[in-house]
Amino acid sequence: MTNYSLRARMMILILAPTVLIGLLLSIFFVVHRYNDLQRQLEDAGASIIEPLAVSSEYGMNLQNRESIGQLISVLHRRHSDIIRAISVYDEQNRLFVTSNYQLDPSELRLPKGAPLPRSLSVSRHGDIMILRTPIVSESYSPDESPGSEAKPPLNMLGYVALELDLKSVRLQQYKEIFISSVMMLFCIGIALIFGWRLMRDVTGPIRNMVNTVDRIRRGQLDSRVEGFMLGELDMLKNGINSMAMSLAAYHEEMQHNVDQATSDLRETLEQMEIQNVELDLAKKRAQEAARIKSEFLANMSHELRTPLNGVIGFTRLTLKTDLTTTQRDHLNTIERSANNLLAIINDVLDFSKLEAGKLLLESIPFPLRSTLDEVVTLLAHSAHDKNLELTLNIKSDVPDNVIGDPLRLQQVITNLVGNAIKFTESGNIDVLVEKRAISNTKVQIEVQIRDTGIGIPERDQSRLFQAFRQADASISRRHGGTGLGLVITQKLVKEMGGDISFHSQPNRGSTFWFHINLDLNPNVISDNLVMDSLAGKRLAYVEANAAAAQCTLDLLAATPLDVVYSPTFSALPQDHYDILLVAIPVSMRDLNLHMDKLEQACAMTDYLLLALPCHIQINAEALKRNGAAACLLKPLTATRLLPALTEYCRLNQPTPPLVENSKLPMTVMAVDDNPANLKLIGVLLEDQVQHVVLCESGQQAIDRAKQRQLDLILMDIQMPEMDGIRACELIRQLPHQQLTPVIAVTAHAMAGQKEKLLSAGMNDYLAKPIEESKLRTLLLRYKPGLATPIVATPPDLPEPPVNLNVTLDWQLALRQAAGKTDLAREMLQMLIAFLPEIRNKVEEQLVGENPEGLVDAIHKLHGSCGYSGVPRLKNLCHLIEGQLRSGTSAEELEPEFLELLDEMDNVTREARKMIG
Repeated sequence: MTNYSLRARMMILILAPTVLIGLLLSIFFVVHRYNDLQRQLEDAGASIIEPLAVSSEYGMNLQNRESIGQLISVLHRRHSDIIRAISVYDEQNRLFVTSNYQLDPSELRLPKGAPLPRSLSVSRHGDIMILRTPIVSESYSPDESPGSEAKPPLNMLGYVALELDLKSVRLQQYKEIFISSVMMLFCIGIALIFGWRLMRDVTGPIRNMVNTVDRIRRGQLDSRVEGFMLGELDMLKNGINSMAMSLAAYHEEMQHNVDQATSDLRETLEQMEIQNVELDLAKKRAQEAARIKSEFLANMSHELRTPLNGVIGFTRLTLKTDLTTTQRDHLNTIERSANNLLAIINDVLDFSKLEAGKLLLESIPFPLRSTLDEVVTLLAHSAHDKNLELTLNIKSDVPDNVIGDPLRLQQVITNLVGNAIKFTESGNIDVLVEKRAISNTKVQIEVQIRDTGIGIPERDQSRLFQAFRQADASISRRHGGTGLGLVITQKLVKEMGGDISFHSQPNRGSTFWFHINLDLNPNVISDNLVMDSLAGKRLAYVEANAAAAQCTLDLLAATPLDVVYSPTFSALPQDHYDILLVAIPVSMRDLNLHMDKLEQACAMTDYLLLALPCHIQINAEALKRNGAAACLLKPLTATRLLPALTEYCRLNQPTPPLVENSKLPMTVMAVDDNPANLKLIGVLLEDQVQHVVLCESGQQAIDRAKQRQLDLILMDIQMPEMDGIRACELIRQLPHQQLTPVIAVTAHAMAGQKEKLLSAGMNDYLAKPIEESKLRTLLLRYKPGLATPIVATPPDLPEPPVNLNVTLDWQLALRQAAGKTDLAREMLQMLIAFLPEIRNKVEEQLVGENPEGLVDAIHKLHGSCGYSGVPRLKNLCHLIEGQLRSGTSAEELEPEFLELLDEMDNVTREARKMIG
């Protein structure tokens, strides 16, 4: 909408009514006067023509043209100002006489065929008005009575036509229009004079006020509205002047306050500047203190763990000798104390790394069930010592082949289950693993740990996840601990993309649960257990603890076995069963009192399985001699129970198994840049295949592949100069090797590399460290010309869990060397010979020389550690390599490098004792 000024609005409001009223009145007056003049002219013509028609009756009857001509001439002369011609026509519409022969008589004559007018008629043609009236004889027929209703027919003698000139009237009409226009303009002029005077009296003062207000707005607070004004304008003037005086007073007061605030702010800024300098100095001191603390924690943790490992190792060696009861008890106390101290040091180091954001999670393939089984196996001893039943229930829909950080997952489970055992005096510790969500590449699992312990009061639950705080200050005195376990657990769970929570009631136990996200591993070699042979077999199961029984029954439900469950042996129906599984209660301390039941159980089955608590496991060999087929450690899990069941199938298999010592008729090429890895693979292959080709690089593998036909290629992925993927692509281009299976040998077969491996032509992968049984299965799978089905080799029973805090585990070294003592010694010697090269590079890095090939050297050492039984050194190498490849600078890993040097010294010392 257009915004008009007050001046324009006033002019519009003043002039618009005046103009509108004047215009309406003028139009009305002109139109009325215009029509009135025409009516006057018409009336004048009628007053002339009607008497003329009456006067012409006599002349028309006598056909006297002269008398009528004189009459119309006289009338024409008398009214010559308005009459142009007078004509008389007879009844035949013929001109009888006219007063003006100069004009065309046809203009006044009626058209041909038109009837004679019976009354006065008027017609206009431009500036001419024509009037016609009949000349009627007043005589009528005698047979018509005067009183009859019918009007007698007129005796038409002719008609008179009168032509009038309207120009004289037009002149008068124009004069009237002019007068009206002059009067309207005069009125508009008068209105303009009054409007201008009104605007001068109103808009002038208003404009003055606007200018004064604008000056006040710009800060000229001494401006005032001057001049004499009337009415409301004078009130507005006084209001503006009062507002200006108030603003001036406020501005003066505000300026005073601003000056005061500025002075105060200047003093505050000076104080803040002094404080900032002090804070900057304090920040630098705090950063230096934090750096010193971090170095101290790292160095001290390493320095402390090194002698502690020696204390623990030699304590365990001493426990294997002949000791008195008192000496054994003292040494057990020393071992437990040292382990507790080592756990505290590890907690402090993990907490400091988490606080500094330097703890990086691994992402490697691992079997979920075996990983969790290791945890409960390690913790079962503590639970069984307190007569607590520890159970592990992994739902059947939870995938087993996942990718993540198994060590940190075990750490979380260990902390939570360890706390549950610590604060529970009787009852159960139940671990439940369920699937929350799954997609094509990821799975989200939820783990619940329930206990029947002392619970946590509601007032103490809020500080449960705070560092160095526990629910009760006396807990650390009664149960021990640093108060860091749950804090580390919470941070680790969040690092794995999950969350942790709990529910607890005093004296009714607690339930901790957490969920984490794991990647699925589609590249894993499937070693499914053969369960078809269990179809139709009957299994009797005896377990007094309801929670443990439910876990085992859920596990057996996935098998085709016919299961009969009984809570007690006496309540079990007396019958013969193919398999009898008896779980010994954790509260039982002496089995000698129940030997009669053992004999009875042996008589009821061909295959007796005993599930024993840890403190009874020492009697396992005696129980086997008395008839038990196998003794399993409680809690029963799929990793231990299912292989034992398939072992029963193998023993009862009518088809003889394959001879293990028979070599397969295959030519297999192994490619690895690590000499230790290559030697081990070569030894394992020589025991299983007829021809073995070993290559130290990708280029050498290509050259050997050109020379002969191969049945299978084991290709290492990470190699210098040419990696395994590129070497595989070039080998695939050889005509005679296009169909040769290529197996990727790697410890990092991630789900995201599947497409890359397949596009390079690889058929499968084998995870490091290579196990003899899995290598055998792989060779059988890709054996050329296999016409008969392969009898699946029985899966091995689960191996003891690896203690990552041990410097040298000889039993682990033997297992990794396929039980060959000489090979294990040789692998260890090769590792010791390789350590000086790594030490030189690490020492160069510590002095700031930044040696080339540090990451490759650490990777090579990591591969060598995988076959030498040095779990702690292997774990350190894997951690350092992962951080270097993730972008962490080598300078930030100085504590880890120092720890690596210490551990290399420990390995060298322990290895020399072992190999002489």
